Amino acid sequence: MGAVSSRLPVFPWDRLDPYKATAAAHPDGIVDLSVGTPVDPVPELIQRALTDAADSPGYPTVWGTAALRDALTGWVERRLGARDVTHANVLPVVGSKELVAWLPTQLGLTAGDKVAYPRLAYPTYEVGARLAGAEPVVYDDPWDLDPAGVKLLWLNSPSNPTGRVLTADELRRAVAWAREHGVLLFSDECYLELGWEADPVSVLHPEVCGGSYEGIVAVHSLSKRSNLAGYRAAFLAGDAAVLGELLQIRKHGGMMVAAPVQAATVAALGDTAHVAEQRERYARRRAALRAALERAGFRIEHSEASLYLWATRDEPCWDTVADLSERGILVAPGDFYGVAGERFVRVAFTATDERVAEAVRRLSA
Repeated sequence: MGAVSSRLPVFPWDRLDPYKATAAAHPDGIVDLSVGTPVDPVPELIQRALTDAADSPGYPTVWGTAALRDALTGWVERRLGARDVTHANVLPVVGSKELVAWLPTQLGLTAGDKVAYPRLAYPTYEVGARLAGAEPVVYDDPWDLDPAGVKLLWLNSPSNPTGRVLTADELRRAVAWAREHGVLLFSDECYLELGWEADPVSVLHPEVCGGSYEGIVAVHSLSKRSNLAGYRAAFLAGDAAVLGELLQIRKHGGMMVAAPVQAATVAALGDTAHVAEQRERYARRRAALRAALERAGFRIEHSEASLYLWATRDEPCWDTVADLSERGILVAPGDFYGVAGERFVRVAFTATDERVAEAVRRLSA
């Protein structure tokens, strides 16, 4: 029973529990800036769509309703600038983390195959490789990789944890490299709507992919843009052949997005007002926290997009975590995302306005 779990690293967030307890003991309560979970209300129009579809006694389909696929293709064309997107180019998934964790297994990767991802990265890329028995490989620049054995290349722009945004030229070079070497490229673009000092570009934009989706797939999520982390609503867009194969596999596995969530996704993708409203909330919180951190002696690197500030005081990350926990502030240690982050912390600005203001007060004390 333990054979598979033994391949995996220790679940990183368990290591943060003692510091969370310290922060929670603060007389004015914890300010949790660690996980980055949305705390603001689900927009009313999305809630209505969910409840209106609540009487859904039958099984949903893995591919989703025609209305959902219309919503996905329409959004991909409008928001990402992609062209000629058909239903065959989209696939709903049960949250993006599920997809990342199980993609190498669903692609049939195994021992001897390699999964490449950024040196500083979301830990689930490594987990997905290990679950399949494949070899995880980190890179600084994907075009510097040795292509031998690499079957899957992950891009992540905007980056979690650093907020770095790849330029269209960098994306173009990665696509060219992957196609030259026959490597499947998946681009995690879940924070694309949250650019602050840069305008993130999708790998599906014709200036990047040349108008062809061959060998490339983009991953998108409604968790952050629409406060739907609890709904587990995400989707893929790109190479029809790859998505068609995943669709067949996921049919057998019963990996279906719940019917009310499908209806809620249609509503969410058809509205831009709630996205702009949420961006304004995050922009205020980001500005307040960044200024407070810098006044407290932190240096912020990258962070031009996403929901995080990548901060350092040029000390071991766990020293920073410990110090801030004594002030009742919980942040994520940078080494959760790779050894290259061992002197950084990731600070989420997803807490409420009141909690962000309290963090600012404590950092200024």
